[in-house]
Amino acid sequence: MHEAPYSGRFEAGAHLFALRVYFEDTDAGGVVYHASYLRFLERARSDMLRLAGIGQRDALESGEGSYVVAGLGLRYRAPARLDDDLLVVSRIGRMRGASCAVHQRVMRGSETVVEADISVALIGPDGRPKRQPRQWIEALERLKGTG
Repeated sequence: MHEAPYSGRFEAGAHLFALRVYFEDTDAGGVVYHASYLRFLERARSDMLRLAGIGQRDALESGEGSYVVAGLGLRYRAPARLDDDLLVVSRIGRMRGASCAVHQRVMRGSETVVEADISVALIGPDGRPKRQPRQWIEALERLKGTG
């Protein structure tokens, strides 16, 4: 039997990705270490792309390229702690030829723990920015339109 990993879901124009804080995510005091939020956000973005039909592994292996973080702004609002249940809410923002903006919030219930504004860019195997495939842009635009 094959059990598929959790990938989140789309709702009202947003990708929702639930996770739990484990000991490995925290500092010695049981508070989420600041860099752990970057992993939480990355996992949510990766699964959002996967659910949208954008196969990052296929793109990388075929020489299409890969998305990289080109810019990042984080605002820490409240500490999360060991065993907290969190929800990463991701929304696609402005689209450009080679990049797009993603706004992400890490929530604990109705409380915002972290807010992030992230710019991701598609780069080719040569490391230079590359226009996103039309079908990827269309898939991401559809996500924006469902909210």
